[in-house]
Amino acid sequence: MSASEKAKAKTEQAKGKSKETLGNAVGNDRMAAEGQAVKTKGDAREAKEKTKDTLKP
Repeated sequence: MSASEKAKAKTEQAKGKSKETLGNAVGNDRMAAEGQAVKTKGDAREAKEKTKDTLKP
């Protein structure tokens, strides 16, 4: 996994988790859902990079 892509994935995961937590804390369902979406995007990016690493010869 390239370092920059790994960093992007971790950053997206952290931003999403914090936004989701803040949304839940203040009772804003839309903010919580947006945070969950960003976190999921980060998870997908990380999975893609791990798959690429696995398939390398």
